[in-house]
Amino acid sequence: MVTKYTDFSAFYAFYLSEHSNKTCRQLHFLGSSLVILCLATFILTGHTGFLLAAPIFGYGFAWIGHFVFEKNRPASFKQPLFSLMGDWVMYWQLLTGKISFSQQDEVRKA
Repeated sequence: MVTKYTDFSAFYAFYLSEHSNKTCRQLHFLGSSLVILCLATFILTGHTGFLLAAPIFGYGFAWIGHFVFEKNRPASFKQPLFSLMGDWVMYWQLLTGKISFSQQDEVRKA
């Protein structure tokens, strides 16, 4: 049975446990960075192809991380809105060093 979270902070603890593999986290960060690049390029150029590419990069890299390295189903399949929020909170925490890119088990403690 899948737990349905109603509180983001409780969900985020689960979310982090689903991202304990360092390669999965690195792929999430890469995909999210490419999403930002696509959105910025769209704003600068107006070419809609960049808007279409953004979710492909974002979900593509994340899903490879889950299916190949983490060996679990992405949280976006369970709770899409909280998962999207979790992606960007984790991105910020990786960017600011609160979560490590390389330590395998640190996410479980965060």
